[in-house]
Amino acid sequence: MKDVFVNSLMYSVNKYKDFDDVKLKEIKYGIESLYLAVSKTIVIFSLALLLGLFKSLLHLMIAYTLLRLNGFGLHAKKSWQCWAGSIFLFLPIAYLCSTIYIEKEIQLILSSFCLVLIGKYAPADTEKRPLINMSKRRLHKILCVITTLMYIIVIASLKNNYYCNILFSAIVIQTMLVLPISYKIFKLRYNNYKSYIKQN
Repeated sequence: MKDVFVNSLMYSVNKYKDFDDVKLKEIKYGIESLYLAVSKTIVIFSLALLLGLFKSLLHLMIAYTLLRLNGFGLHAKKSWQCWAGSIFLFLPIAYLCSTIYIEKEIQLILSSFCLVLIGKYAPADTEKRPLINMSKRRLHKILCVITTLMYIIVIASLKNNYYCNILFSAIVIQTMLVLPISYKIFKLRYNNYKSYIKQN
């Protein structure tokens, strides 16, 4: 199904636009990423609806995505790994956010530790999407740190345990995805932008 979707769009691109091989690869990667993101979102939210976790998952994904937009982080090499990782990570955490109680002090201490790690390691790129532009890297880092800091302030201010859990979980997930050890565990290359800097 994915190949049919991607190939049909690439055929249209080739038919109406004259791009070089590098640009075509970039476009194909973008189409593949879009297909994976949309199909994965539909499936995981359908499962959440069946399990009564739709609202929790929606809130968690919004909070996480706002961090991911600037922090980036590792991507699975294969589609099935991405699917499995998303299902077995986000659904259980969405459930826990609405059922468990974590002391605010613990959330603030761990979130502050995550803030330091995010400040050190975000943004984290991938082989297919290296973040070469250094000014953009700095901007993404600053925005990710600011967003994380805002989450921590909200956690400190809120009395609602559920929303504190959502923000805390989003911070922890994003932190895990930018750590060098996470890339090492999944056998992914870290700091890919450095290869391009050396070449230049």
